[in-house]
Amino acid sequence: MMTREIALFLLTTVLPISELRGGIPLGIVRTGLSPWSVFVIAVAANALIFFPIFFALPLLYDRFLSRIPLFDRYLESLRKRGKPKVDRHGFWGLTLFVAIPLPITGVYTGTALAWLLGMDWKKAFPPIGIGVIIAGVIVLLGALGVVEVFNIFVRS
Repeated sequence: MMTREIALFLLTTVLPISELRGGIPLGIVRTGLSPWSVFVIAVAANALIFFPIFFALPLLYDRFLSRIPLFDRYLESLRKRGKPKVDRHGFWGLTLFVAIPLPITGVYTGTALAWLLGMDWKKAFPPIGIGVIIAGVIVLLGALGVVEVFNIFVRS
């Protein structure tokens, strides 16, 4: 039984919309693991998603998306507009973008953004990894607060 719950927790952690925003609360409530263990596993799983995404995007682009002239022009326009912003905000801008624990601001979008703007993976992973850690801390603290409030109401 515990194996299914841990698998669900890990699956939730790596899903594009929920990422650790869903994985950490689910892990705390359902797996029986300590909050610290849930945090470490969720952050590691979520951060490691960077690699398959970053290295699959060029393949997807080369095989399919580059054949659509409208998409290719749009991508080039996006890169031209985004490059000055990346140069100006760079590391901390990407970190903050990933760190905000809202849907569509996590590893998937941050990685796609880094790839679209032509960042090298060695320069893109550190800010995304730090952003995941910050988001994980925010979500962990929020989840622990909600669980504690829930426990107070259940006990009384």
